[in-house]
Amino acid sequence: MTQWIRFTQQGRLGFGKLESGNIAVYTGDIFSNPTLTGSTVARAEVELATPCDPSKMVCLWNNFRALAAKNNFKEPAEPLYFFKAQTAFLSGGVKIPRPKNYSGRVVFEGELGIVIGKRCRAVSEADAPGYVFGYTCVNDVTAFDLLNKDPSFQQWSRAKSFDGFGVFGPVITTGLDPHGLTIRTTLDGQERQNYPVSDMFFEPYRLVSLISQDLTLLPGDIISCGTSLGSGSMKPGVKLDITIEGVGTLSNIME
Repeated sequence: MTQWIRFTQQGRLGFGKLESGNIAVYTGDIFSNPTLTGSTVARAEVELATPCDPSKMVCLWNNFRALAAKNNFKEPAEPLYFFKAQTAFLSGGVKIPRPKNYSGRVVFEGELGIVIGKRCRAVSEADAPGYVFGYTCVNDVTAFDLLNKDPSFQQWSRAKSFDGFGVFGPVITTGLDPHGLTIRTTLDGQERQNYPVSDMFFEPYRLVSLISQDLTLLPGDIISCGTSLGSGSMKPGVKLDITIEGVGTLSNIME
């Protein structure tokens, strides 16, 4: 497994492989034969950036059997998804801003993110692994009370795309099988979510294939696989940790 990370140092953006607390710095394109520079920086001496720069984040709804059973949702015939705006993306270690024009509940959802590694259009499930670069942790933040505020129109894009509501990172981990992974979310150390990828209706490679039939996925795009039981409100000052063993831990505080 390899963990790729992006960072800023003295106002400059860089990327590399995270190895025992240090970053082996690379140059070029993270998704296409990056070149090792020979330089190393300490992780503690740099600021985190999002580990890639997606053109879009495709987020799943109703993709876990346990949550569907609790809510009496039917198994979907095809993936149900929405998008987060590019301006929503936020790295780990940064405070999640609360929208000034919204006073309702802000909800966290710990999720597995699939990071696309090359242009992907209408691929088969068998070929899908070749289009996946790696995996990351996602917090799909939601202004929950906006979703059904207007009875004539569900406001998914608005509720999900406030600045800072698309949190992901801190790394992209490559070279692992996603099917045995477990997503665990804690608030100030208290466990709120602990659920397996294997409970998905549409598992990672099938998601890549099916979504790519609808639209072109580009290098760096993220498919956020949806959440299961235990998501809830984030209160100011509370530390949220989303941990996927083998992938990493995404940590943020609500402003």
